[in-house]
Amino acid sequence: MSTKKEKKIIIQLATKHNLSLHAIEDVVFHQFKFVAEIMKQPDFQMIRLPYFGKFHAKKGRIAHLNEKTRRKLEKQNKTI
Repeated sequence: MSTKKEKKIIIQLATKHNLSLHAIEDVVFHQFKFVAEIMKQPDFQMIRLPYFGKFHAKKGRIAHLNEKTRRKLEKQNKTI
């Protein structure tokens, strides 16, 4: 889902480079899909996107989310 500002930039890029909107959206959002996939891995430490920044999570936050997920799965298994 893109905002109006993102959509405008995507349209400008598509026009400038004579490419489809879908192709430009894939290029623009690909790096964030990649970051999401890397962050889903259990041994995730940090990922760096050149000219954009580093993405990481605190160990305490990861432990909290893992515990929350574990409790949710246990609760689902009890109700089944």
